[in-house]
Amino acid sequence: MSIEDLTFDSAGLIPAVVQQHDTREVLMVGWMDAEAVRRTAETGWSTFWSRSRQEYWVKGETSGHRQQVKQILVDCDADTLLVLVDSEGPACHTGTRSCFEHGEIEVTA
Repeated sequence: MSIEDLTFDSAGLIPAVVQQHDTREVLMVGWMDAEAVRRTAETGWSTFWSRSRQEYWVKGETSGHRQQVKQILVDCDADTLLVLVDSEGPACHTGTRSCFEHGEIEVTA
């Protein structure tokens, strides 16, 4: 599959779920445009589009907590990416291993 086959939203972005390749732990979710996907595939380092700063950022560029990309999987609708990485240190900007360690919504059903 090529980048041109992906389905981007109206802002030109696609969600990228980042998962540790060996443990399958979900680490974070970022947003990519076509250029970020291209940079990630070509460099092997996870690169995202920052919606708040309106610029590209390579995960770990300032913190040192980089993510070496092992594989990029595309879902059945080609509108979500699963990025399998080897994460060097915490993935969350708060310093935790995963961005999904900060709360839970109780399921009562």
